[in-house]
Amino acid sequence: MQRSASNAQTSIDQGEPESVVVHVQLRPRRGATKKCLAALAALAAEHDEVSFAVSGLSKDDRIVRVTVGIDLGPRAGVAKFSPQAQAAYAFVSAVFTTLYDHMPVYTAEPSGAERTAAAALLERAAGGATVPSEATADVLAGMPASPVPAPRQPAPEECIPA
Repeated sequence: MQRSASNAQTSIDQGEPESVVVHVQLRPRRGATKKCLAALAALAAEHDEVSFAVSGLSKDDRIVRVTVGIDLGPRAGVAKFSPQAQAAYAFVSAVFTTLYDHMPVYTAEPSGAERTAAAALLERAAGGATVPSEATADVLAGMPASPVPAPRQPAPEECIPA
């Protein structure tokens, strides 16, 4: 699930031009996580020239949040709409159109805990566990679920008398 994705900070440290990374979060229901990851892998196979990585993983009572970091390329290349940037934009577009059932949204960089969970998933997948089933179940089982907030109560001025 990882394809030589470069992090903007890493490329700065190496003296390369700053790289632009877009984060897209997929939010499948907990029972559809395997299907989501399998669809992401199939989509990645169709776009083999794009660098991306599963950069974050978290969950709550209803959904699993899978954050995907997509490398658009050097900032100057993105500004000039380079072939690398065009391919990355095509991948992002395909994520939104193909994986729309998994509620994709643009998001900020994942937190440290989300990055750690994603690293654990990728490590277990590299260790021989099949990505969608065994590795995901193991990683998600070890993560605490963040509670779903209760719906807010309407303010008195928002109530319509009957």
